[in-house]
Amino acid sequence: MTGDSQGRGRPIDARMLRALGHPLRMRMLELLQADGPATATGLGKRVGESSGTTSWHLRVLAEAGLVEEDTGRGNKRERWWRPLQESTHLRTSDFLGDPDLTGPLDAFLRTVVEQRYQAESQFVAEAPRWADRWSGKVVFGDARLSLTPDEALEMSEEIHAVVERYRRDARPGDDRVLTQWSAFPRRARPEDTEESG
Repeated sequence: MTGDSQGRGRPIDARMLRALGHPLRMRMLELLQADGPATATGLGKRVGESSGTTSWHLRVLAEAGLVEEDTGRGNKRERWWRPLQESTHLRTSDFLGDPDLTGPLDAFLRTVVEQRYQAESQFVAEAPRWADRWSGKVVFGDARLSLTPDEALEMSEEIHAVVERYRRDARPGDDRVLTQWSAFPRRARPEDTEESG
């Protein structure tokens, strides 16, 4: 789930954004999308919250159309939940002019950045575990380019097309691989107060 991403999923609408304007709900949805169906109790253990708290947040996500009960699992005492799509994507331009969504949009974007940081930090902490199979194959990179907004969008669309080319169902021997991509502007000199056009 990333800002302005593409892929299997659907765009985030205002109702979804309000539901995702809470870091715990975003974390729970991320876990369901990454690891599959879970119960409120199972999610609670993973996120350090009570099952009552996670159950309430799951209902909020369900009302927003992001998760649903997995009726093929569990029993009357145990409700399982699953995501309604593999991923979600957001176009910030859809919400920037709506003052009622300023808070949820800010919370969503900040949580996306924190989730990316946490995922990369967890990999670094677990790097020895992956050394045999992934030595020399993990990439952390960045680039500083001079682009127009249209060129940045075109580049991102090309990258997402490549990612989609590699998307397939899991096979024996596969590992789950997280890809992350961002393209955003920054001022060359923070002390400059002049806004760029």
